[in-house]
Amino acid sequence: MRLFIASDIHGDAKCCEKMLQRFREEKADRMLLLGDILYHGPRNDLPAGYEPKKVISLLNEYKDIIFAVRGNCDTEVDQMVLEFPLLNDFIPFYIDGIGFIASHGHIYNADRPVAKAEKIYLCGHTHIPAKEDHNGIMYLNPGSVALPKDNTRYSYMVYENRRFTWKDLHTGERYMEYTI
Repeated sequence: MRLFIASDIHGDAKCCEKMLQRFREEKADRMLLLGDILYHGPRNDLPAGYEPKKVISLLNEYKDIIFAVRGNCDTEVDQMVLEFPLLNDFIPFYIDGIGFIASHGHIYNADRPVAKAEKIYLCGHTHIPAKEDHNGIMYLNPGSVALPKDNTRYSYMVYENRRFTWKDLHTGERYMEYTI
């Protein structure tokens, strides 16, 4: 299983197009979106490529391979236009016998876990790539596709064979790894 993980698109169509290009190049089986898909929210600047209607159209083409969690900027109205489930606050799943929890990070995260039994927490929300051990729970954040913060890269993450790889959205360059 090759899993493509991204977060915080915030309605930026240009970054979404680049993300989908990287998804195809990575030849991933599934795409996990960690929330904040269409809107930018009141605390963020308007993304340069802000076109949420175009993001809807782009992502709906991949509806059969996307699974997603709700971010703090996602609403029930978004679910009316997106053709894949979006409103779960967290999703538990297993790959390679490893327990994962996917969450946006604003409600559930490594400091406030849903279940301590899971080894890996995949969260977005901060817009900052991260790999941090929190009392035996590994917190991994792919960063942001559209609004990176603290001078970090526009980025995404790929999981395969117990290895997470963070990559630059624009160049595809690998810049961080974590192996379980």
